[in-house]
Amino acid sequence: MFGTSIHWTTFFYLLLDTVIVLFTLYYSTRKYSSGYKRFLSLGILFITYNLTGGFLPIQNFPGPLILQYIITYGVAIALCVYIVYYLYKEYDIIVLKYNSSIRNLAILSSGSFILLFLIPYFFTYSLNSSRLLFTIPISIFAFVFLGMFYERISNPSNPNEYILRRNRLSMISVTSIALLPILTLIGDFQWLTFTVMNLAFYAITIIEIDRHLYFLENKTKMYEVFAMSKEQAINSADTKIIYENLTRREIEITLSILSNLSYKQIAKDLFIAESTVSKHASNIYKKTGVKNRRQFISRYRKKSK
Repeated sequence: MFGTSIHWTTFFYLLLDTVIVLFTLYYSTRKYSSGYKRFLSLGILFITYNLTGGFLPIQNFPGPLILQYIITYGVAIALCVYIVYYLYKEYDIIVLKYNSSIRNLAILSSGSFILLFLIPYFFTYSLNSSRLLFTIPISIFAFVFLGMFYERISNPSNPNEYILRRNRLSMISVTSIALLPILTLIGDFQWLTFTVMNLAFYAITIIEIDRHLYFLENKTKMYEVFAMSKEQAINSADTKIIYENLTRREIEITLSILSNLSYKQIAKDLFIAESTVSKHASNIYKKTGVKNRRQFISRYRKKSK
């Protein structure tokens, strides 16, 4: 296509991803959130992945052929690690089994690429054997991680449709990561590989849209909470509370608290530790100018009357 090796499907995903990123960039200028920043970073990584993977390798690229593979594999590894980081933030995960922190996952992935792909290549000058040596162990590790992640987010105690949809979409994203090494080993089928990988981005995009709709459905409750924060900020100059300053996770926990769920129930529903819920709740109470849960609910009910 256009005199290059890029497949039309990859070019289509590149355009679609660019549109999503530009729309998010426009929307984020109207209302700042760290979640938008993470999503924009993810989108830019997907655009870079589609560009490098779609156009490379090419014959007139300056430097040795292996440099192009270092670029494409490096971008793919960075993208996969960032998707995991994104989902860790989504579920407030610090580490899974076997000390699977983001830092350790990044070290394992990049270290495996150096030890199992680059070093064998410089000894054999065979891309096929190096690719085989690298992708098989990584594939095994990726599916082990997929199983750990599924175990982490499965079986909520009080499931609702919002939580279940997020879990299914998150599993699509992690499954795409797990399939990437196998698809790389199969061969250069851009229409298949880039379709599977871009599904991860579109699944996360739907998660963000679904979250926005969920907040809109509960805007009446949240309006009262924001009003509490705004009133506290006006009445006390020392607190310097900004009423829009609740994070997306804090909004989710606020809605659960207002539904009279215990911290333990909220933790099970959102697949986070009870101590994490308590920490978020403390931030909510501080931002809304109350001392504890009982006072928070009491003030909200007074506002609602």
